[in-house]
Amino acid sequence: MWHLMMSQMAPRSPSGEYVRPESAFRSEIKSHQDSPYPAAAGRYRLIVGMGCPWAHRTLVVRALKGLEDAIAVTRVVPAPEAGGWVFEQPEEGCSSLRQFYQQLHPGYQGRCTVPVLWDTETRTIVNNESAEIIVMLNAEFNAFAQRPDLDLYPAELQTQIEQWNQKIYPAVNNGVYRCGFAQTQAAYVQACQELFAVLDEIETTLSQTRYLCGDQVMLADVRLFTTLFRFDTVYYGLFKCNRRRIQDYPHLSGYLRDLYQLPGVADTCDLEAVKREYYSTLFPLNPGGIVPIGPELDLQAPHGRETAAEIHYA
Repeated sequence: MWHLMMSQMAPRSPSGEYVRPESAFRSEIKSHQDSPYPAAAGRYRLIVGMGCPWAHRTLVVRALKGLEDAIAVTRVVPAPEAGGWVFEQPEEGCSSLRQFYQQLHPGYQGRCTVPVLWDTETRTIVNNESAEIIVMLNAEFNAFAQRPDLDLYPAELQTQIEQWNQKIYPAVNNGVYRCGFAQTQAAYVQACQELFAVLDEIETTLSQTRYLCGDQVMLADVRLFTTLFRFDTVYYGLFKCNRRRIQDYPHLSGYLRDLYQLPGVADTCDLEAVKREYYSTLFPLNPGGIVPIGPELDLQAPHGRETAAEIHYA
């Protein structure tokens, strides 16, 4: 019965390892006006769930760049009885995200995930892959950004950023899900070992530099941050990632607080929503739906990371 429920929630390989499906919508917004999706203030909207780390990435970049006035946000919440995400307030006459996907793209039968970057003018979903959305938010909306000079993906560091992304995504971002959704002991052990091997490597790197690629925040840091933010509260217990907490890493824990305290980032973080959405909706992992009281985290505590070069934040 558990395997049946898990197979519906989390696709698996023959060896019992969680396999994340690919995102379906992969178009691009460009700053030049001859693009099918030209950058514009007020034209595009983000649909996010506050508990979702992939959606959270887009909110962090939106805040860091100062795009709140240019790109509006619509929230959804998970509703197991509805079989997916539902809107807090109806969007385009739709009460659920599945209705929204199918209304904008009739006949669509794929996964209805967040984040969604959609175009209110053509009434189409532009992109639902968070890794690509944050690149667009960083580069294509500078004409409307409060901090256009902040570049989270500079050309001279893109190779280094992508090296970190290629290491962190399978082992950490998706690695916690590979632990939590594993359906065999062997698959779980492999995922857990890979997860902590990379966390240990990051800890060593952060003992020598303030951020992953030097003295300035990059997209690789944003992508890591949203997993670290949820780690001790959700992944450590619910997903069995319990070899160590982030609090147990001196440099990683300070780094987490450092990123949390950057301008606008704390406003994108809702730890109560994270706990509520994970513990109350992932029935196969938490059948009673009990949401734990703890842990107590003080992300506003001094982070001690100032010894590295100051971040360029104007």
